[in-house]
Amino acid sequence: MLVAADVLGAPCWLSLVARDLAAAQRFYGSVLGWTFRPGGFGRAFSVAERHGVPVAGIGAVAGELAVPVAWTAYFAVGDADQAVAGVRERGGTVGVGPVSYPPRGRAALVADREGATFGIWEGGVLSEWSVGEGKAPAWLELHTRNAFDAAVFYGEVLEWDTDGGSCCEVSYEDDQVVLRRAGEPVARLNSGPVEEAAWKPQLRPRWLVHFKVPDLEAATALAVENGGHTVPEPEWGGGRHRQVTLRDPEGALFTLDESPDAV
Repeated sequence: MLVAADVLGAPCWLSLVARDLAAAQRFYGSVLGWTFRPGGFGRAFSVAERHGVPVAGIGAVAGELAVPVAWTAYFAVGDADQAVAGVRERGGTVGVGPVSYPPRGRAALVADREGATFGIWEGGVLSEWSVGEGKAPAWLELHTRNAFDAAVFYGEVLEWDTDGGSCCEVSYEDDQVVLRRAGEPVARLNSGPVEEAAWKPQLRPRWLVHFKVPDLEAATALAVENGGHTVPEPEWGGGRHRQVTLRDPEGALFTLDESPDAV
């Protein structure tokens, strides 16, 4: 367990808010080969692991919190109250929190100016968890109206690329904003056609979670066999691997990427 100071500003966890924990475990276990252990927040929560390494959390709390079934990326902050205030000051919204989870930390669920939801976490994080390109099992991509405007918003809220203690650096590559931690890409921000989102929900501004698989066709077939379904591929730039976007049986959107690093 690391204190948040070691990862300030960076993605620090992935969480699926579901309705049925057992059903979510069956689906993602079948498609991605995950195993599960209790999550420490009660019987409604579990931690997904791949080869014994934590990948994500699942909490069957969508009904309790009155929030949609969805994947959420959390970012580490030094002060949850300050981060929430920063979101509001810059035109974002706060959905839940900050909520205390003693003795681990405090969390909030918020949205940026375009409505893309993300989480903030103040507290310790798992040192063996990782996200990004390379060997990590997942990576993150923000789909938004204007990636450069979004980078300003997140940079101010999460203190990216500043002297305020953030571990993250921002660069601009091929019309994308790339977020790096210790030189390694951990997330990308892309501009895209959000004006079509009214009739194409998959194009709404969002943080999309990508899970890496060694065989895209096989993983997609397993997802469909287990109650998921594919959705039209969003017209966003930046794809470096073959990928398929799907919804799980409860409707949570995610993407499978074929990657030579997946095991």
